[in-house]
Amino acid sequence: MKPVLVGLALLLILATALPLVRLDHWWIRIFDFPRGQITIAGVVVLAVYLRFWDKKHVYESIVLGLLVLAVGYQAMKMFPYTVLMPEQVLQAESPSDDANLSLLVANVLMENRKSDAFLEIVRAYDPDIILTVEADDWWEESLRTLEQEYPHTLKNPRDNTYGMLVHSRLEMVDPTIRFILEDSIPSMHMQVVLPSKDRVFLHFVHPAPPNPRYATDTTGRDAELLIVGREAEKQDTPTIVTGDFNDVAWSYTTSLFQKASGLLDPRIGRGMFNTYNAKSLFMRWPLDHVFHSDHFKLVRMETGPAWGSDHFPIFIELSLEPGAEADQVEPDASRTEGAQVDEMIEDGRQQSEE
Repeated sequence: MKPVLVGLALLLILATALPLVRLDHWWIRIFDFPRGQITIAGVVVLAVYLRFWDKKHVYESIVLGLLVLAVGYQAMKMFPYTVLMPEQVLQAESPSDDANLSLLVANVLMENRKSDAFLEIVRAYDPDIILTVEADDWWEESLRTLEQEYPHTLKNPRDNTYGMLVHSRLEMVDPTIRFILEDSIPSMHMQVVLPSKDRVFLHFVHPAPPNPRYATDTTGRDAELLIVGREAEKQDTPTIVTGDFNDVAWSYTTSLFQKASGLLDPRIGRGMFNTYNAKSLFMRWPLDHVFHSDHFKLVRMETGPAWGSDHFPIFIELSLEPGAEADQVEPDASRTEGAQVDEMIEDGRQQSEE
């Protein structure tokens, strides 16, 4: 029993320590994802370990100390996404329909063919803008029925799981499809005009995941997110960055993205809003994100139901409110973090040129 406990403790310690190594290998970065699961497993192992711990054996005490540190560190990383943390985005006080913006973000899972189920979700939430990722030509054709209510579209369907569609009932200004680092991975950028005549910058992204099937490292993913973050930071106007980041909210990269962009995370103080994996009860984490500038306050945010994809959709409604900037504190990167952002962007650009 005791050797098994020690072995499990060492595995959890290793899973905690690996992401601290600043290397982009997928098999290291993948341990950023299951921090919640590692925390729960760590608490269970720690409770049993204490029952069998023999203080006379120094190595057992060392392992115990490291396990306590590992569990504490994982819990610290998860803490911001609990209701015990103050909310980073305040609840809207005086939302106005003319200045509200609602988004439905959904990774449809390219081979999934349950478009009717997805259209039911669209009807239930009735968003102003719909972003679908992993959309191929079949999905583009299946969602054309939306264009009666959502006449403004930007489309780049693809058969490589990086296709992207945007349907909007709001007017688009300068809609652009860009390939920031890879010719096979599009991103979409535009402004939309609210009924109040205010304009909002939107950036839609879906970089490659840390998975040897798609990318053996996270260099490109990290650089694309940080490039978009830097661009968002320069826009001193209402801005939203959303999509399937293929990264979790508590990772080092997403933390740098938030600081580089100065955008707020409405999940902080409210919950994790796990969107993946809808087909697994235990292995779930937040891959689909909505970050926004401090011009907005939150009206409503929730994950939608399972419907056939391996992602739950995420719905958010934001209120553009005068004075919101004064009530909310935007993140900011230190000089060291800014230099790290520059380095990671340059690494990604160099890799894309090779």
